[in-house]
Amino acid sequence: MLDFDKMGGLVPAIIQDEHTSQVLMLGYMNQEALDKTRQEGLVTFFSRSKNRLWTKGETSGNTLQVVSIAEDCDNDSILIKVKPNGPTCHTGATSCFGEEQTAKRAKAIQFIAQLEEVIQQRKANPAEGSYTNFLYEKGINKIAQKVGEEAVETVIDAVAGKLDTMKGEAADLIYHLLVLLAATGLELADVVTVLQERHQKK
Repeated sequence: MLDFDKMGGLVPAIIQDEHTSQVLMLGYMNQEALDKTRQEGLVTFFSRSKNRLWTKGETSGNTLQVVSIAEDCDNDSILIKVKPNGPTCHTGATSCFGEEQTAKRAKAIQFIAQLEEVIQQRKANPAEGSYTNFLYEKGINKIAQKVGEEAVETVIDAVAGKLDTMKGEAADLIYHLLVLLAATGLELADVVTVLQERHQKK
């Protein structure tokens, strides 16, 4: 049970991007705002300046779709993981805490996570005309071959200084690698775990 009395009927709510883990904003909720957030699946705060409930994005359309809600160990604050529908800050920035370069990277990471989800979905639910499903049908050998081909083409462009075309080849490489991981039952998170373990050893 949340302790709303500790801060005069309000608790701070930290909003975090589900995919990138970037902190997007901080707001305050009373019991009514929390109940509405849970019922409707969109983050609703209590505005201290307007003295009323307000659903994030009610005018801009940049809503925050709730994925999970967790209370802290003292039961006096909330962490809400969301899927943001557009920029969170009123300035147009991804996060109210600035760091646009960090935000740019966060968006890139978010898209990779979304792409991996689509690739996994294609594996579970094949779609007619899908290139991803075409690769799955050809099997591991074909997918691995494509990873090798795209890696070579990326290297060739890098050595030749052809950065514009290298970006496209690198994109193809990342995509085919994600398909290969999915085809073998692995996820990108498994690879990241290895990188994290190696980093900790340094």
